[in-house]
Amino acid sequence: MEISEPLTIAWAGLLVVAVYIYIILDGFDLGIGMLFAFFKNKRERDVLMNSVAPVWDGNETWLILGGGGLFAAFPLAYAIIMPALYAPIIAMLIGLILRGVAFEYRWRTKRWEKYWDWAFIGGSTMATLAQGITLGALLQGIEVEGRDYAGGWWDWLSPFSLLTGASLVAGYCLLGATWLNMKTDGDIQVRAQAIAWKAFVATLVFIVGVSLATPFLETAYYQRWFTWPGIAIAAPVPVLVGWVSYLLFRYLVQEKREVSPFLLSLMLFGLCFLGLGISMYPYIIPTEITIFDAATPFKSQIFMFIGAIILLPIILIYTAYAYYVFRGKIDPDKGYH
Repeated sequence: MEISEPLTIAWAGLLVVAVYIYIILDGFDLGIGMLFAFFKNKRERDVLMNSVAPVWDGNETWLILGGGGLFAAFPLAYAIIMPALYAPIIAMLIGLILRGVAFEYRWRTKRWEKYWDWAFIGGSTMATLAQGITLGALLQGIEVEGRDYAGGWWDWLSPFSLLTGASLVAGYCLLGATWLNMKTDGDIQVRAQAIAWKAFVATLVFIVGVSLATPFLETAYYQRWFTWPGIAIAAPVPVLVGWVSYLLFRYLVQEKREVSPFLLSLMLFGLCFLGLGISMYPYIIPTEITIFDAATPFKSQIFMFIGAIILLPIILIYTAYAYYVFRGKIDPDKGYH
C-alpha cells in the first residue's frame, strides 16, 4: 500500500488542530456548565447560559471533524481505539446530549427548570470527565494483537486515567471562569475571578501530577523527555508552562485583567497539548501503532485532504464571525451589546 509520509504527517497535524480547537472552544462551554453549581440564583444562571448561547453548538463542529478525520485518514487506529474506549466515549456522548437538551429545555419550563439545571451540570461534568479519561486511557497504552484490540472492557479505567479526567475538569473550569471574567460585569465577574484563581491552582497541580506520571507509563515517553536528543525538544515546554502560569497568576490576582487570563488559559492548554504530542509522536496508539501504520493509501488521503483544506477555512471564518458578532460584555437584561 502506497503511503505518503508528508501527507500522513499533514493529516495528523490537521486532526491535532481540530481536536485542540474543540477542546478550547467546547472546553469553556463545558466549564460554564460545571460552574452552574456555584451560581444558585436564576438570574445569574441565565447570564452564564447566555454567555455561550450563540456559540456552544458551533463549537462541537470540531469534535465531528476530529472523529470523522480519524475514521477517514487512520481507519486502523479508529477500529482499535473505539472498542478499547467505548465506555468513556459513550459516556461523553450521553453527557453532551444531556448538556444540549438541558440548554434548550430549561428555557421552556418553570416547573422542571431546576432539574434541567442539574442535567446541564451533570452532563457537562460527565462529558468532561469522560474526555479526560479517554485521553488518559489512550496515553497509557492500548493492548493490540495483530490489527485488533486485545484488551478487556475495563482497561480504560486506571488511576492515571482518573487523574487525567480530574485534570480536564479543573482545566475546563479554568476556561469557563476566565470566559466569564471576560464576558460579565459586577458580582458575577468578581465570583468568576475567585473561581478562576482556585481552578488555576488546581489545574497547575494536575499538570505537574500528569507530567510526572506520564514518562513512567512507557519507556518511549521516558526517553523522549529525559534522554538526548529528545530532551532538547521537550525541555522548553515546562519552561513555557512556568512562564504562562506566572503571567496568568499576575493577571488574575494582581492586575485583574479581563481578556488576558482567558487567552493565557488557551496558551496553557496549547502547551499541554504540545507536550502530549512530544510524548506520543509518531504513535497514534502508543506504543503499538504509528500514524504511518494506520494511514489510508495516498489516493484516499489526497482526495480527502483537498476537501479538508477547502472546508477548514470556511469553518474558521464562520466561527470567527460568530464570536465577532457576539463580542463584548453581556447585558443581563438585554442579552448582548
